[in-house]
Order: sequence, then structure tokens, then C-alpha cells
Amino acid sequence: MNATAQHYDVIRKPIITEKTTLASENGAVVFEVDIEANKPMIKEAVENLFGVKVKAVNTTITKGKSKRFRGRPGKRKDVKKAYVTLEEGNTIDVTTGL
Repeated sequence: MNATAQHYDVIRKPIITEKTTLASENGAVVFEVDIEANKPMIKEAVENLFGVKVKAVNTTITKGKSKRFRGRPGKRKDVKKAYVTLEEGNTIDVTTGL
């Protein structure tokens, strides 16, 4: 497996919500990442895929809710989000897609 494929395994997709739009005004971009990924892995993946300089990476894990699926109890998956703050002058346009 080559390095680019590994980076795409770390970063799953960008998250576009009202909260992340407010964060983007401060130079931050939010991605859903692999639950096993750590901050240095996320930083390396973003820098290599998008060609930008990363200033900081903050992560949060949202626990999956207990829900009912077709009448049966189940549980949504846990989601890890990475708030990636970029250096001055660097931007990522997540609305165009990867």
C-alpha cells in the first residue's frame, strides 16, 4: 500500500456543519478521521494530501448513540473528529471535494 492510500485511510471525510463553518473563519478545518489515528498521523496526512502547513491538531471522540434499527436496539459507531488549524496564508476548500 502506498503512502497516499494510507493518508486517505486516516482522513475519512470533511465535516461541514454550522459549527465547523464558524471554525473555518479562524483558519480551522474539521475532518472525520480513523478512530485509531493519532495527532502526528493526522498532521502528516493533511500536509501531504492538501499541500498546506498545519499549525495544530485537536481531536475529539463522539460516542455513538444507542438507537433502534428496524425495531431492534443497536448502537451507532463512535466518531473521531480532528480540528486542524492551518498556518497563516494556508487554506483548504472542502466544498469542492477530495
